[in-house]
Amino acid sequence: MSKLYIVPTPIGNLDDITLRAIKTLEAADYILAEDTRTTAFLLKHLGIEKKLYSHHKYNEHATAATVAAAIEQGRNVALVSDAGTPGISDPGFLLVRTCVEAGIEVETLPGATALIPALVQSGFPCDRFCFEGFLPQKKGRTKRLQELSNESRSIIFYESPFRVVKCLEQLAETFGEERAVSVSRELTKKFEQTVRGTIAEVLNYFREHEPKGEFVIVVAGAPKPEKEPKHNRYAKDDE
Repeated sequence: MSKLYIVPTPIGNLDDITLRAIKTLEAADYILAEDTRTTAFLLKHLGIEKKLYSHHKYNEHATAATVAAAIEQGRNVALVSDAGTPGISDPGFLLVRTCVEAGIEVETLPGATALIPALVQSGFPCDRFCFEGFLPQKKGRTKRLQELSNESRSIIFYESPFRVVKCLEQLAETFGEERAVSVSRELTKKFEQTVRGTIAEVLNYFREHEPKGEFVIVVAGAPKPEKEPKHNRYAKDDE
């Protein structure tokens, strides 16, 4: 039976591609790419020649049904984004939903995503976390941060280098300057870096060092309020 394959691609270091991902891309009838130029570079590195079609946020509503129909007719289709796992802050959700609703099998390969390495190396608890992706750029941004201010799990955001300082300023204002934060940039690449400290400390760092590259911001969860000691009904009143 033909399928839609969701294939994660490296977020920077091309050696992070998996053997299974390579085999899947080689076997697909064609590949849907967020940016065909970026994917063409990857395929050339892997020695794979395959027909590419654009599938991005500006055309996914128009192409999802067409792709689903092609799979129903016997085509095996692989979907990739520019980096990481399709559907995670990248196009993919709409196509997957369309295929699921049509009864088409969807197979998702495990692989690269920026949020997990950033979370693990932050030093914050990883057993439970809250992934927010990109915050709204304007409308609803402040409201969303206020809603998250009491979140007790580690919180993960994606951010562009142009808004990192502004984002940290807003986090300081909403979460408090003393809340711990870990900011990772250029994960898996030559200039990978993680800066840890209070929000105030990390904010000052990036005010002095121009932000460059792709950023993941991990904020420590809000501390849980201390429980009041239970009243001991057998204790005598103080005299």
